[in-house]
Amino acid sequence: MDQQQILARITEMVDAEKTLRESLASGAIDEATERARLGDLERELDQCWDLLRRRRAKEEFGGDPDAVRVRPVAQVENYES
Repeated sequence: MDQQQILARITEMVDAEKTLRESLASGAIDEATERARLGDLERELDQCWDLLRRRRAKEEFGGDPDAVRVRPVAQVENYES
């Protein structure tokens, strides 16, 4: 995925989050369903943001951003500041 594709995917997921919250508010889905789906979206969003940051860093320092691959959820989710 290139930068534009990653950003487009992020936008799609943010829109999906909004739709889920609206579905919960309207009673179309229950809280457990919303929580499960939001969790999946949040993990994928974290992966996309991580990929985007690493691609930008690679490019900034003269590397090939296309060599950067998506890291597993477990690795992205266990960052420590």
